[in-house]
Amino acid sequence: MQLTEEYIAQKLHEAIETADPSSDGYAEIDLTHETRLKHAAVLVPLVWQDKEWHLLFTRRTERVESHKGQVSFPGGACDEGESKPEETALREAEEEIGIQPRAVRVLGQLANMITITSFRVTPVVGVIPWPAVFRVGQHEVERVFTIPLMWLADKRNRWEFTMPGKNRSLIAYHPYDGELLWGATARMTVDFLRVVDL
Repeated sequence: MQLTEEYIAQKLHEAIETADPSSDGYAEIDLTHETRLKHAAVLVPLVWQDKEWHLLFTRRTERVESHKGQVSFPGGACDEGESKPEETALREAEEEIGIQPRAVRVLGQLANMITITSFRVTPVVGVIPWPAVFRVGQHEVERVFTIPLMWLADKRNRWEFTMPGKNRSLIAYHPYDGELLWGATARMTVDFLRVVDL
């Protein structure tokens, strides 16, 4: 299997077409109160580096309001007037790491995820140019780094364990380059890997 942009886009399209709308989110969220959820989107940035695909992540600063110091994808809550997740994901990526929206080739989306902090997050997968010069939003982003897709796909590099009383497992990766990938961002990463059959 050759992991081309066309292949990734096709797999994303197929996954969205066959997704079960009732299966998104964490079991402990009461979906009868779905109107209280805040809409958000993240960019899941793919980069072609050293002859293989990598995912690009950021580490949040200790100055942000939530998820201080955590590894994440560029993203955030939808602004008023934004009607598509791509708009939010690309705007946030520009604000956080300085990637121009026109430079991103959007390949598709992953299924929505409802987080324990009551966000409905749409992961938008896109290819960004590499090498890239980042203009980091210093209030929000401490560091930008990449992890090889094949390292992320190796199940020996992560743990999955079920929390007592929960129907959904927690995912955490072994540290990579001093960074710890876990929680919702790790789950989005694993969701992407499953969609592209890695």
